[in-house]
Amino acid sequence: MKDPRDIIKRPVITERTADMMNDLKYVFEVDMRANKTEIKLAVEQIFKVKVANVNTLRMPAKPKRYGRHSGYTSEWKKAFVTLAKDSKPLEFFETV
Repeated sequence: MKDPRDIIKRPVITERTADMMNDLKYVFEVDMRANKTEIKLAVEQIFKVKVANVNTLRMPAKPKRYGRHSGYTSEWKKAFVTLAKDSKPLEFFETV
């Protein structure tokens, strides 16, 4: 099995995701090869909580320009993790 910290790369914190935290929904950037089961187990091991649901989304590469040079941003994968109703909120996000 992969290390849970290799699967969960970082949290995605925006105004929209901050509002979702009140409903026990959290958003993470995850490894492109990770599936929903691996993401669920990784979040449960890292934060010691019970996960109810995981939805994933692949964010496509966007064209970017810097002067006359053009390229693309990296493609990445986003995971929406919903915690169980009896689970406690993640301590990592309490200061947000």
